[in-house]
Amino acid sequence: MSDEHGTDAPAGLWDSIDDLWKWLEADEPTGGREGLLLRMLKLSEEVGEVAEAVIGATGQNPRKGVTHTWDDVQAELCDVALTALVALRTLTPEPGEVFGRHLARVRQRSLGTRGLTR
Repeated sequence: MSDEHGTDAPAGLWDSIDDLWKWLEADEPTGGREGLLLRMLKLSEEVGEVAEAVIGATGQNPRKGVTHTWDDVQAELCDVALTALVALRTLTPEPGEVFGRHLARVRQRSLGTRGLTR
């Protein structure tokens, strides 16, 4: 289902992102520029959790063995995506428009005219 920005966003995605952003803003212990920077740094934490899950799913730590599943990796990747979208919402009240324009540029650059049709 394409939204008004031409992206295939799940129903209610941007409303959910806005709700999560409002929830975080309402109880933010650190505000201003420092709070903004900390919100961006949260992405690094989430990416680290993806790495931990991949290492755990493949048993690459011989001391621990297999500690995660590929479903865990999928969940962590979703956390990265959600965290990035909430961070984008922190920077702009119109994250759907910003994301839609950027996605269109990336599709055009990467796929050329092939990316314009489905």
